[in-house]
Amino acid sequence: MAMAGEEENSEFYLRYYVGHKGKFGHEFLEFEFRPDGKLRYANNSNYKNDTIIRKEVYVTPAVLRECRRIINDSEKEDDNNWPEPDRVGRQELEIVMGNEHISFTTSKIGSLVDVQSSNDPEGLRIFYYLVQDLKCFVFSLISLHFKIKPI
Repeated sequence: MAMAGEEENSEFYLRYYVGHKGKFGHEFLEFEFRPDGKLRYANNSNYKNDTIIRKEVYVTPAVLRECRRIINDSEKEDDNNWPEPDRVGRQELEIVMGNEHISFTTSKIGSLVDVQSSNDPEGLRIFYYLVQDLKCFVFSLISLHFKIKPI
């Protein structure tokens, strides 16, 4: 286990993407925390001619610590038995923390019913809740800073 100061200074990067290509074009949600503290957010929905929302903000080390905590509190998983991306869409989660580099890819998850019917319901459930926690965290940061309501 790393000391608090060591962990804070070690490399950290996180990127999440969920999207699909359909009758409204390429619709997606993507965010990333970069090592320099920049949070980048993009939400593209062409439904009813919506336009892409792009926001960037620098976050404090405390925010990055909280992001790391959310990840560390989640159990480690393996995506080998998860559903492959399909016409419904794809999700990607990439995390670099210190010397550890983790990358997950799976199909879009509509609800916990999709999770329960998968080949790895326990692992996919952990991933599902980690993604929900990260999305809530990012939506809170973006809406607090920019006063927008992400979908």
